[in-house]
Amino acid sequence: MTNIEKALALINTFATGDTEKAASLLAEGYIQHNLAYGTGRDAFVGSVQYLASAPVKTTVNNIRAFEDGDKVFLQTVYNFAGAGEQVAFDIFRFDADGKIAEHWDNLADKAEPNPSRHTQIDGTLEKDGSDKEATRKVVADFVGDILRGENPDNITNYFDGDNYIQHNTGIADGLSGLGKALAALAEQGIQMIYNKTYMVLADANYGLAVSEGTFGGTPTAYYDLFRVENGKIAEHWDVMETIADKETWANDNGKF
Repeated sequence: MTNIEKALALINTFATGDTEKAASLLAEGYIQHNLAYGTGRDAFVGSVQYLASAPVKTTVNNIRAFEDGDKVFLQTVYNFAGAGEQVAFDIFRFDADGKIAEHWDNLADKAEPNPSRHTQIDGTLEKDGSDKEATRKVVADFVGDILRGENPDNITNYFDGDNYIQHNTGIADGLSGLGKALAALAEQGIQMIYNKTYMVLADANYGLAVSEGTFGGTPTAYYDLFRVENGKIAEHWDVMETIADKETWANDNGKF
């Protein structure tokens, strides 16, 4: 199995309840960064067993799958035991033995289409064979210059005019749509702040940035997936998740 196939097989155990499969894919010292779950292989297997016993079956619908070195990153729609659909980004790190050794994720409730009628998951699916390092640089530079606000005057350099497909639930297409949304937030006294970026993963013309900041003063994890076309940001999907208070964490590994 490829690492992508292993990652997909692991998340599908939430639907199948196959604890043996889950255990076979995980390293014994598996590190969990989802703060609602315990760390370690046994804790993951326990969650699979728990979902299998629930009266409503869990569903797993993977949308996009990518690979960058020892990491696989996925965009997936889950419905855990009938609790409602959630859009998620998962990142899995593989060890030298090909076992899944570490996991990070960000989840948000599935929402209605945005002002341009795009959903959180639709849009382009194909990879175009671009050099992933070129994609990583565009995404990393954009996140630093614009999202972290280090060189905001460079914003037009990252777009082909107003051609920008937006999947954020509250923002319309185009650089103009982004500007209007940020202005509306400012009028409400809400700031969307990116303080630190932990990872920029890339596969062909797609790049995923994992960042920490605040939204309206609340600690927030930002996962932003970008599609790059001809060196410009062409399409964007994201998941924002409030970082839980530390006293509620089920593990001590931290969100990042």
